[in-house]
Amino acid sequence: MKIAFQLLLATAVCLALSLPSPARADVVLPRFLASGAVLQRETAWTLWGQAKPGEKIEVRLDGKSIGRTTARSRDWSLPLAAQPAGGPHRIEVIAENSVVLDDVYFGDLWLASGQSNMELPMGRVQVKYPDAVARASYPQMRFFRAPKEADFERPRFDFSAGQWRVVTPESVRDMSAVAFFFAQQIQAHHSIPIGIIDNSYGGSAVESWMSEQALKAFPQHLEQARRYRDAAYLARIKDADAKKNQAWSAGVDAGDQGLRAEPKWFENDVSEALWRSVEMPGLWQDRGVIAGNGVVWFRRELTLPASAAGQAALLVLGRIVDADTAYVNGVEVGHTTYQYPPRRYPVPAGLLRAGKNTITVRVTNQRDKGGFVADKPYVLSVGGEDHELTGTWKYRVGVEAQPLAPDEYVGYKPPLGFYNALLAPLAKLRIKGVIWYQGETNSGNPDEYTRSFPALIRDWRKTFNQGNFPFLFVQLASFMPASAQPTESSWAATREAQRGALAEPNTAMAVAIDAGEWNDIHPLNKKDVGERLALAARKLAYGESIVASGPLFRSLEAHGNQLVLSFDQVGGGLLCKDDRLREFAVAGADGRFVWARAEIRGDQVVVSSERVPQPTRVRYAWADNPDKANLYNREGLPAAPFEARLPPSK
Repeated sequence: MKIAFQLLLATAVCLALSLPSPARADVVLPRFLASGAVLQRETAWTLWGQAKPGEKIEVRLDGKSIGRTTARSRDWSLPLAAQPAGGPHRIEVIAENSVVLDDVYFGDLWLASGQSNMELPMGRVQVKYPDAVARASYPQMRFFRAPKEADFERPRFDFSAGQWRVVTPESVRDMSAVAFFFAQQIQAHHSIPIGIIDNSYGGSAVESWMSEQALKAFPQHLEQARRYRDAAYLARIKDADAKKNQAWSAGVDAGDQGLRAEPKWFENDVSEALWRSVEMPGLWQDRGVIAGNGVVWFRRELTLPASAAGQAALLVLGRIVDADTAYVNGVEVGHTTYQYPPRRYPVPAGLLRAGKNTITVRVTNQRDKGGFVADKPYVLSVGGEDHELTGTWKYRVGVEAQPLAPDEYVGYKPPLGFYNALLAPLAKLRIKGVIWYQGETNSGNPDEYTRSFPALIRDWRKTFNQGNFPFLFVQLASFMPASAQPTESSWAATREAQRGALAEPNTAMAVAIDAGEWNDIHPLNKKDVGERLALAARKLAYGESIVASGPLFRSLEAHGNQLVLSFDQVGGGLLCKDDRLREFAVAGADGRFVWARAEIRGDQVVVSSERVPQPTRVRYAWADNPDKANLYNREGLPAAPFEARLPPSK
């Protein structure tokens, strides 16, 4: 009975969010049509909402009536004439009740979407951009963060939550970092109000953002989305996933010797007689700690001067795979439940002491390799001094466990779900364009992404029904260890799929291979990314005559044993940011790539290799992490990675 009631309740909640509101006297607007909003300037658009059928509605702008209508079948809409940039304005919707929108501006409204690198807020990158946060006072820059939810039943009328926020040093911490740096540049060059609606969802797949109609070209994803419409089935697999995860965690906690021991292993008076030494950072499977998964405890003694005693401090533990709980002198100072966030744990005043201090970290790893990620900061910062924590740690295995099986329902990438819940409510809005950062989740199937990403662009333009609005996207940044030799790479193939999407009209791509981090799928450099998107927008959406991209491969010709490459977007000329060009590789008919000699000749690049007398294919920056890529234009923008081949001879 309890399960049946829960299923009934879940179904009712879903229907309540996706269906029009029940008949009532109150007139309602979507949540993003609210006080503080930025609405698209210089274009006719429609104000819409819901009300009791037959209810008469009047709309006033700054006290002047601009139209009347009558609600039919609960829905109502009223066309509004184009408005110039500016504000603040007051919009009143008057019926049996009244809805008032104050502090409304007309400007440019951009939709920021994609997965976690778009979602990543300024608060996560504040350590890199402290001044940008401290000075973020932009009264005419606003953002609206959509809630993270999915729907498989039908396109929704509205979001379940959300509000417009003015950008201030306090609020900006919650704003997409890419979107902030993008908006900052647009506003600096055009002095107009800028609104950002951010509906990004970390980990989301491209098929999550496609309509049911668009998914017909991808039947395996459409079939999965339709299975999720069975509320009982969806509840059953979610429940099974939850029970599996809870059982694994409970088993690990119950078997962890460090939690069962007296004293517990994080306490001050623990004997280290049975603890072994290991060099950290590193992954414990690579360090010979244990071969599998489970819990490993790490301890590090640190001698502090008398001046540090009693002071507040910051414990920085880079990044840890997967979860961790950190203790200082036996007191918990922070914990994180998954691998991606940086660990920055405040240590309260009064906890540190002169002389010996102990830092203990309990690390839980569910699958793959676990431990401390290399090339990240590991320090205790106190009194303006960083005390290094890399080096020798003590460790002891709390419990070994079998890897946790993957979930059957992966909540961050269900097909169709985010289109219905997070895009469809916006369909009647007029927007200036879209900025998009996504692709990591689809990198395992770049061949499909070659078709699905352009299909998404076309699908969104059809949804908004306002022509080929600007669609600006970020090419994947560098990630994972660099390779010493030419190699195959699904990340490189995904970048090539993204480059191919430039065939869609009114699109532009921001290259980010020089803004990545080999050990972090969420690199901190969001300023270059946002500003490169802004360059693209300034050219594509605002008509500025500027160089907005790095070199883009255009064509190649064979000249004997050489391939001659031509480029678009060379700007003031091609530039090598090193002693010689790197990351070019060529192959002949056998398809085996070798590093090539490459040199700039005017606005072209000539490549060759003594090992390939008749080259037919060329690649540039074709790797997960092409860390030596160094072809730019003189405007300082990097060339996009690419693969090309000679056409077959006739």
